[in-house]
Amino acid sequence: MKNGVNGVALGVFIFFFLAVTVIGFLAARWRKAETAESAATLDEWGLGGRSFGTWVTWFLLGGDLYTAYTFVAVPAAIYAAGAAGFFAVPYTILVYPLIFTFLPRLWSVSHKHGYVTTSDFVRGRFGSKGLSLAVAITGILATMPYIALQLVGIQAVLDVMGVGGESNNWFVKDLPLLIAFAVLAAYTYSSGLRAPALIAFVKDGLIYLVIAVAIIYIPIKLGGFEAIFSAAQHKFQGPPGGKPTGALVPGEASQWTYATLALGSALALFMYPHSITATLSSRSRNVIRRNTTILPLYSLMLGLLALLGFMAIAAGVKVSNGQLAIPQLFEDMFPDWFAGVAFAAIGIGALVPAAIMSIAAANLFTRNIYKDFIKRDATAAQEAKVSKLVSLVVKIGALVFVLTMDKTVAINFQLLGGIWILQTFPALVGGLFTRWFHRWALLAGWAVGMAYGTLAAYGVASPTQKHFGGSSKEIPGIGEIGYIGLTAFVLNVVVTVVLTVVLRALKTPDGIDETSPEDYTADAGDPGVTTELPPATAGSAH
Repeated sequence: MKNGVNGVALGVFIFFFLAVTVIGFLAARWRKAETAESAATLDEWGLGGRSFGTWVTWFLLGGDLYTAYTFVAVPAAIYAAGAAGFFAVPYTILVYPLIFTFLPRLWSVSHKHGYVTTSDFVRGRFGSKGLSLAVAITGILATMPYIALQLVGIQAVLDVMGVGGESNNWFVKDLPLLIAFAVLAAYTYSSGLRAPALIAFVKDGLIYLVIAVAIIYIPIKLGGFEAIFSAAQHKFQGPPGGKPTGALVPGEASQWTYATLALGSALALFMYPHSITATLSSRSRNVIRRNTTILPLYSLMLGLLALLGFMAIAAGVKVSNGQLAIPQLFEDMFPDWFAGVAFAAIGIGALVPAAIMSIAAANLFTRNIYKDFIKRDATAAQEAKVSKLVSLVVKIGALVFVLTMDKTVAINFQLLGGIWILQTFPALVGGLFTRWFHRWALLAGWAVGMAYGTLAAYGVASPTQKHFGGSSKEIPGIGEIGYIGLTAFVLNVVVTVVLTVVLRALKTPDGIDETSPEDYTADAGDPGVTTELPPATAGSAH
């Protein structure tokens, strides 16, 4: 690590940060609502007016799903343990055929009934505010540590540039992050989802540029990929007579872990509220279908990005915190000015998803807690105002989490969030295709999955933590080590199916389904398709 502040890199970083800040505030004028009344709604602030086309949605979803955490953590995992970190690549390949089957249906029914969140849909489909509340709380809990990790990504970049980081003065150490947070909070409050949608163009452009340069320039400096893989193999073999520290190819013992983690992560990715928020902002179901075919381009980028972990090993990068490995690689290998561009890509890669995540969490609170349980007669303007304020609270909570807790804790809680959010899959995806599942059975299945997943994760230790030290554990009845979230999901489904059979046999009454079969294939412009909840259902007690 270079001594002192890297002034050139910091200058370039500040330039791009100021540029996206301006874009963030100007976004409030982009595709502005026709009237002040319509502007003061969740559809406008939280979903960008549901007006985004194919390319805006593509950049927004890419900016949403491929975050600073992805940029830093995926190659860091490979730097630390080898090929096991590549699980992120197959799961982003698996996810797109999966979402092709259900996201267009969710878009259609949501536009027909004015649903803003997944919990809106669950409440309308199953007539259960209890189940809707469970989905909302799960979404908020899973999102909070995810936002915190975006701030961790910014902090990692600032550390490597020599800004704050190891300073003993808390004000000097945290001021840059506080400034970044304040700017993020301000333009998100002002412009809503339009801000990250515009900034995503800059973010993704920078990331593609940096990876394209890195995948060519760094191997040339290191003697080619043969030298890179040889250095990685040498490191993972460990000292003579010692235990291996990783592998270039996952061993037989780790294959269950690898496969279940990839599958479970694929099932969970579009259960996150921010993924659905970006999806519902599009203007037609065909936009969604097209995006599922072109989003795999990001998987190609992710595969190249993952190779940076091996390059960091070959470059001799030594860091006490693995999250600093890739920023440090950029600092060591690139000219200062281009290192600044790379750091800006990571920093902006944190701002875009953090904004969308805070908006998504705020929408869940407003629609499915505030409106359903606190103020049932809330107007559209009141909903928008509450959501803006809650988005600030969410970001403040994430900031406090980052500043007061160890970064490893933040990462492990994000892993726990993935286990939790997967438990909403049966209610959301199941509800899009069938009404057979009983609402009480779904709620019981969710509770069992949440309880098992949390307790199992609590019992996992790591070298640095006694509890919540990882997301893999022995699968009951099989004996192999697998992803806790997928095991919890299987238990969830089993409980849901068994209880549904029992409740159907007992003729336990269903909730009222406010949707109809044709709602799931409706498109923009079809008769009856609206972007606001009808008065009869807006305050429904279903």
